[in-house]
Amino acid sequence: MLSLQTPEGFKDHVGATLGPTNWRRISQSEINTFAKVTGDDHWVHVDVERAAREGPGGRTIAHGLYVLSLIPEWQRSLFRIERRGAGLSYGYDRVRFVAPIPVDTPIRLIQTVTAATPHRLGTRVSLTSTIERETPGSTAIVAEAILLIASG
Repeated sequence: MLSLQTPEGFKDHVGATLGPTNWRRISQSEINTFAKVTGDDHWVHVDVERAAREGPGGRTIAHGLYVLSLIPEWQRSLFRIERRGAGLSYGYDRVRFVAPIPVDTPIRLIQTVTAATPHRLGTRVSLTSTIERETPGSTAIVAEAILLIASG
């Protein structure tokens, strides 16, 4: 885990790889709940029987947006900032859903610090987030995330 005194400390770690996190599996229950909340109830996510017949690998697949939303939780195991103010997601410059994530497939996050620049509210940190499937070398999602972390 990367431990920083302040958000500005990211500038000394540009190019560093953080992680990987522990493996995590997404259950059908999580997929169903996300589908209900968002209205994205396409059969490839929620219809287990049809996915067995027609889906990739014969299983339902997790919503890419749901998996993307797990990044903040995963980040807690990748870096810690001792003295900081509020942090917020400043957005994404690029997101690619490279491969499907079948239900119950182990996935994990690896991040690379790509930039850390001063901002009037603190430090703007860019991270390349790569979500891997358990299959060696199997990338599911790549996202260029931007965080804005206030100085403490």
